[in-house]
Amino acid sequence: MREEQTVPKLFRVGMIGCGGIANRHATILQKLDRAELAAFCDVAVERARDFAQKYADGKPPVFSDYHQMVEKVPLDVVYICLPPFAHSDEVEVAAAKGVHVFIEKPIALTMELAQRMVSATDRAGVKTQVGFMSRFGEAVERVKSLLEGGQAGPPGLMLGKYFCNALHAPWWREKEKSGGQIVEQIIHTYDIVRYLLGEPESVFARTANLFHRDVERYTSEDVSATVITFKNGAVATVAGTNGAIPGRWISSYELVAKNLTVSFADANRATLTHTATQPPKVEEIQGSRDISEAETLDLLDAIEHGRTTRTPMIEGARTLELVLAANRAGETGEVVRL
Repeated sequence: MREEQTVPKLFRVGMIGCGGIANRHATILQKLDRAELAAFCDVAVERARDFAQKYADGKPPVFSDYHQMVEKVPLDVVYICLPPFAHSDEVEVAAAKGVHVFIEKPIALTMELAQRMVSATDRAGVKTQVGFMSRFGEAVERVKSLLEGGQAGPPGLMLGKYFCNALHAPWWREKEKSGGQIVEQIIHTYDIVRYLLGEPESVFARTANLFHRDVERYTSEDVSATVITFKNGAVATVAGTNGAIPGRWISSYELVAKNLTVSFADANRATLTHTATQPPKVEEIQGSRDISEAETLDLLDAIEHGRTTRTPMIEGARTLELVLAANRAGETGEVVRL
């Protein structure tokens, strides 16, 4: 007797926000047999029309109001790709309709809004994924498994850096709108540090705007150095700048555990030195995974099989709490306890 094959569900996806980061997600969704781009929304409706034409031959309806999109179009998932200052009740509106949520980081600029998002999605029972794609890197996965399995021994120290040099969008330069470089950009590094070391206990930071004082409305920090102490005793430092090499985006980490030292080139590539053996054993991870595609597939699989995603909304809130604490520490010069 021929065994029946399960046909994966076709997910109808709506996009809220049709700017830069949305292009990456739309490109991924467009090529997946399991997804259909079913609606587009942007406050500038022409951008939504451009997306509909580019990614779905102009067939899906377009909206300037996401309330109308969620109300009028049957959707399985919404992708929220908005600048931080534009986040309001999109998550709550989608969750109330039983629509699953992918949301770009940072999920909010205040813990009050973040907690509302967590409560709304928990109450509705919808699946959520926050856009911390580095968690899906092949090297990160390997190190995470060694830490969780005990082979690495307890972690003790991690160093993270994020260096770039770009003016970005006008809203990005204004700390009131973006949250600043730590909150909007280096949050990826803080998330990986938290993902590998555990929950933080306290934060101390120094921040400054040294390179962009002559740029109009540039109020974000462009240098930062943060020390984080974790509940398990581990310590991490995260350094970032927007004054390094133009056109290059340098994001790397180093980790030392009792039995393992790791030098990450990026989330996919790392050199692991296992120090419990003599001589130490060196393991090279040279991955090439599309980590943005991996986070989308994880969300669709979680919906289909009723499991939790790797980065649910609560994880977005916890990492937000960490970067907001770093911001506060940088502004006050005091140690901030979480």
